[in-house]
Amino acid sequence: MTRSIVDVPGKIPAVVGWPARQVRARFDDQAITLYQAFRPDIADAAIQAGTFVAPFGMGRMTWVKPSFRWMMYRSGWATKPGQERVLAVHMTRAVFEEVLAEACLSSYDDRVYRDRDEWVERKRATRVRVQWDPERDMDSAPLSWRTIQIGMAGPVVRRYVGEWIEAITDVTPLAHQAAQLVAAGDRERALALLPTEVPYPLPASTAALIGAE
Repeated sequence: MTRSIVDVPGKIPAVVGWPARQVRARFDDQAITLYQAFRPDIADAAIQAGTFVAPFGMGRMTWVKPSFRWMMYRSGWATKPGQERVLAVHMTRAVFEEVLAEACLSSYDDRVYRDRDEWVERKRATRVRVQWDPERDMDSAPLSWRTIQIGMAGPVVRRYVGEWIEAITDVTPLAHQAAQLVAAGDRERALALLPTEVPYPLPASTAALIGAE
């Protein structure tokens, strides 16, 4: 099933007073869009199959990001070796929230865990990781708020690949088009091309679990 959720361009608002840690994403009533970058052979196979297949590696943690701009920073606007193709992965909101409800922060945070022992035990119990990294502007400079990355390993990756992916879209042309505008100094037009990302209404219990504000 192909969704058009990433096809509608728009601006990513920069709202004064935004919480420092808040999930912001492109989503509709049913689905959310996440991004990953791969080398061309992995991307081509995924597009053809509608999910990740060989040569995608099942034995390592795979990270998904709801922030297109952070994905552009990480992949160098789809130019870094091994990250030349950027894919938009669509999954249902119910699954997305299920995954986050199983997460453990990659680093200890005393605002989330009673003590380090609780954090270590949580890490042992789940193969889902969350980390918060500085969001990026159109020049890939860090901003004052953070964006979420979600890592999945082991049986969680197998479910991700085998059950959870609704559709995969290649957004590499969008990355390259926006990068050309940024290089030309036209950041406003580049920003207007990007998918609109707004605060995601997480359940309060899940927000507390991952340190969202």
